[in-house]
Amino acid sequence: MSLLRNVRNWLDERLGWDDLIAPLRKKTVPLHRLSYWYFLGGITLFLFVVQVVTGILLLLYYRPGANEAFESVQYIMTQVQFGWLIRSIHSWSANLMIFTAFAHMFSVLFLKAYRKPRELTWVSGVILLFLVMGFGFSGYLLPWNTLAFFATKVGTEITGQVPIIGKPLMIFLRGGEEVTGATLSRFFGFHVAVLPGVTTVLILLHVLLVQRLGISVPPKLEAEWSANPSARREMKFFPNFALRELMAWYVALGVLGALAAIFPWDLGAKADPFVSAPAGIKPEWYFLFMFQTLKLIPPKVWFVDGEILGVLLFGLIGLLWVLLPFFESVQPSRPKKWITGLAVFALTYAVGMSLYGYIAK
Repeated sequence: MSLLRNVRNWLDERLGWDDLIAPLRKKTVPLHRLSYWYFLGGITLFLFVVQVVTGILLLLYYRPGANEAFESVQYIMTQVQFGWLIRSIHSWSANLMIFTAFAHMFSVLFLKAYRKPRELTWVSGVILLFLVMGFGFSGYLLPWNTLAFFATKVGTEITGQVPIIGKPLMIFLRGGEEVTGATLSRFFGFHVAVLPGVTTVLILLHVLLVQRLGISVPPKLEAEWSANPSARREMKFFPNFALRELMAWYVALGVLGALAAIFPWDLGAKADPFVSAPAGIKPEWYFLFMFQTLKLIPPKVWFVDGEILGVLLFGLIGLLWVLLPFFESVQPSRPKKWITGLAVFALTYAVGMSLYGYIAK
């Protein structure tokens, strides 16, 4: 114990350790029957760290080239000790991270935690969700297997439907007119450099905003606590809530390890640009509701191409979703009910359309 105390004192003299953690000692977390939803943000952050660590390990053997990518992943899974497990953890943690990010977003929405003065916390969080989905889209192609190749081809073609900027954007993403080795190299750069850098900066901003503004409570409970301050219940963030968060991470790690070991991620067959696309090809589950919606839109809606209309509609919805707090009432204690209704509809539609897309041929 004396050694640890000496190390702590040494760090405190040089870094001002006590001053750095002082805000954490003062920070409190509201206690109520919905407090467990607060763990979702931390679990998402934990899964991002797992992604970074396992991604670095995979980078030791991965080769981002059309003639080497598939073989390098195959080598990782068959020759590198526990390589199959690391890749499976990386793939499963990516999907779980996207799931918890969506769950965190909707929990914030239903708890009304986006209200004044936390608008920027919401904006940074939604942009982080888009970046996480970008991780999924860019990383999906890296093994260079058949399903990833054609799913990327379809996804970039949809991007090309955006008026004016669509075609240049598609060429930028692909590195040319078609999905080739240049596309793989470009997606690799996005996945391991651009997206992690931007995401890390936004995570720091998001955490800083949460630290600065504190954790929100539902409006009804906020009103009750304002009327009766003695009814307010809180716990210290450090160490009380931090230890609970650590246990949540432990549970997430257990779930992740079980999924990776029991259901190892399949590699599939190597991509061949000269064969036809497999029948019934579909994107990953987090894009499925959008993909299925575009399939159901008629080829022509009045004089507008149906696919273009769908892409524009989703773009507009994404923009409105980012700006959602700014449509809220000027009285944050009396939030507008239509936002809750919109959240229920959006969640029901996304889940329902995803299930329909999964079972549809």
